[in-house]
Amino acid sequence: MLHGTLVTLRPATAEDVPALAAIRGTPEVFARWRGGDDLADEIATELESLEIETFAIEVGGKVVGAVQWYANNDDEYRHAGMDLYLDPSVHGVGLGTDAVRTMARHLVHEHHYHRLIIDPAADNLAAIRCYTKVGFRPVGTMRQYERGPDGTWHDNLLMDLLADELVDG
Repeated sequence: MLHGTLVTLRPATAEDVPALAAIRGTPEVFARWRGGDDLADEIATELESLEIETFAIEVGGKVVGAVQWYANNDDEYRHAGMDLYLDPSVHGVGLGTDAVRTMARHLVHEHHYHRLIIDPAADNLAAIRCYTKVGFRPVGTMRQYERGPDGTWHDNLLMDLLADELVDG
């Protein structure tokens, strides 16, 4: 279990699937994360993945989102990446920043990654502000990186954080 200032992160379990599916199904989250007709099955499959680790984000014992991380452990390119989603009802109060900072600390201090990446949609200004508060910096625009729900390609912003740039809050 990882403790931030506002949030607790813990490995997500099958018991978290209904709450996470409900959050992923909100229009605001679904627009960014999308998914198939059975979000619960999709999330359950993600929890079984050996390539991503999903942590439930809790506030006061209630699941309010998830943060995932993955690794590239090739000795010449070693780094970790992360992504997260939060229930829209808790947006704007610093929970995302605290969750990202808590996970970044864990990846830097416990897993010894010297570099972390995250790649929000280029138009997701709230996410970009959140990541910047933790110390992530824009690296560049990944043009036409992701297909949107409307079928057109959209840009994403590649951001990275070096271990000594982590901003503790």
